[in-house]
Amino acid sequence: MDLKNFESMDAVMLMSIVNMKLRDDFNSLDDLVRYFDIDAEALKAKLATAGFDYMEEQKQFR
Repeated sequence: MDLKNFESMDAVMLMSIVNMKLRDDFNSLDDLVRYFDIDAEALKAKLATAGFDYMEEQKQFR
């Protein structure tokens, strides 16, 4: 799934997809945003609208 249109996605669905990608395909959030050429702060802000924060140690949004 391409995350370039993440700003128009449902935040709960986006969180699920991002966490799956982080678990299965990427070593860090930096790697994920670099691969999809998206802004990390914009992604975090979008997910924060639904109450999700990035937990770096767990490598996931909760």
